[in-house]
Amino acid sequence: MAKPKKRYVCQQCGSVTAQWAGQCGDCGDWNTLVEDAGAVVTPFQAKHNLQGGGRMISMSGLDADVPLPARMASGIAELDRALGGGFVEASATLIGGDPGIGKSTLLLQAAAKMALQGLGVAYVSGEEAADQVRLRARRLGLGNAPVQLAAATSVRDILTTLGGAQPPALLIIDSIQTMHSDLIEGAPGTVSQVRASAQELIRFAKERGTALVLVGHVTKDGSLAGPRVLEHMVDTVLAFEGERSHQYRILRAVKNRFGGTDEIGVFAMQSEGLAEVGNPSSLFLTSRDDSVTGTVVFPALEGTRPVLVEIQALVVRLASGATPRRAVVGWDSGRLAMILAVLEARCGLSFSTSEVYLNIAGGYRVTDPAADLAVAAALVSALSERPVAADAVAFGEIALSGEVRPVAHGALRLKEAGKLGFTRALAPAAQGKEGTVALTGFRNLNDFVGHMLGR
Repeated sequence: MAKPKKRYVCQQCGSVTAQWAGQCGDCGDWNTLVEDAGAVVTPFQAKHNLQGGGRMISMSGLDADVPLPARMASGIAELDRALGGGFVEASATLIGGDPGIGKSTLLLQAAAKMALQGLGVAYVSGEEAADQVRLRARRLGLGNAPVQLAAATSVRDILTTLGGAQPPALLIIDSIQTMHSDLIEGAPGTVSQVRASAQELIRFAKERGTALVLVGHVTKDGSLAGPRVLEHMVDTVLAFEGERSHQYRILRAVKNRFGGTDEIGVFAMQSEGLAEVGNPSSLFLTSRDDSVTGTVVFPALEGTRPVLVEIQALVVRLASGATPRRAVVGWDSGRLAMILAVLEARCGLSFSTSEVYLNIAGGYRVTDPAADLAVAAALVSALSERPVAADAVAFGEIALSGEVRPVAHGALRLKEAGKLGFTRALAPAAQGKEGTVALTGFRNLNDFVGHMLGR
């Protein structure tokens, strides 16, 4: 009989190798390769699995009349927004975030609201006892919700229990890293266990029409722990972001097979749980009664939602010979270096002898390239000590040539700015106008700097 082949799986990225090594060749992490005893395959088995013997599958045309997937409202508008309209039947959703960010609180609130609507909801915790979940529900004022609670870590036990009765409309597993399948060897949390447990739960959800929600842990760099294939197996991936020391949380959709990505839901952590924030722009804007140098309001866009945020810049002159520092919070440091280089090369401004600090107020993180012009406005304002008008917003993309380019959804950004009382906008010249906001257009960065400095 042939000797079984062994393989080693990286616990960080899930890559497979035939030999053990101290460093993973794919992700570069050290001491992450572990023997995957549950996936030993003999040459005979491998040969047999590649040959025939399967059953015929039915094929259908691309033009087949398929109804839209049915959705279930969670009762939390911000969660439904991030999901694209609510939970989809027979779908799998993965939600990840830092410890203590509020994942379990949010899902418990959603489970209680859906149960009170008459839907069957099951909440299975592998980290807490049922009494602990029940006490948290009472603290949140949800103690009377008919949610079915269980504390279990065996996937076989969970599926046997749920499969013997009417399947729930919503099944929450908190968390997938604590689950284990007796079909696979290894401790809970390993790559093979996470993959096998998730596969069995997802198969149950697809067959029985249950909306499945998996809670996932994250690593120290913020990525979801476990094999990368877990994110490919599910239909939706939600990231719960925010600092535990701050009040506000952002639920961001990074993958959604049934809706758009980059949609966000905004919540505020309060003593009675997570509260929805209907107007997130008010969270990220400080009082603007007095004009302050180095501050500019930028109308960012998250999915279909415009959010007004404040960009703050500080420029500090240094003595000759000192090495200037560049510090960025909430924006890409590489893009800041590019904006500084364009301002120096195309506009004649010098930042080489100054320290530059850039911050996005409220703990918000901006990835929209339309923030280039707002960042440039904040830097020029801080350098020249000339404040930007308190009733003005700025947006636009800056090219390396110094050209100010138009951005997508300009009318939507201007509409949100006008709704909050802003009357002027510094934007690309080719950008369309909207409502009561007066548009001051610029074709290149040199004209924009001249306007800022009163030339």
